[in-house]
Amino acid sequence: MKPGVRIPFTVGDRVTLKKRHPCGGSHWEVYRIGADIGLRCTTCGRRVMLSRRNAELRTVARIPAGARGEVSS
Repeated sequence: MKPGVRIPFTVGDRVTLKKRHPCGGSHWEVYRIGADIGLRCTTCGRRVMLSRRNAELRTVARIPAGARGEVSS
């Protein structure tokens, strides 16, 4: 993503960060929104909190929650 551009994070989004997690995974799911962004590693389940600014700077790609073809109940 471009520096300085606000990313509209929503709960359920999948994001790819610049650096890999120590477990080897690079895909994360957003589970909390606020001043900090809560991310859960999709490989090992570890949860981390990043400031919104750091999350925006480190995000390479974002897949919105509704764009994955999931069926909502």
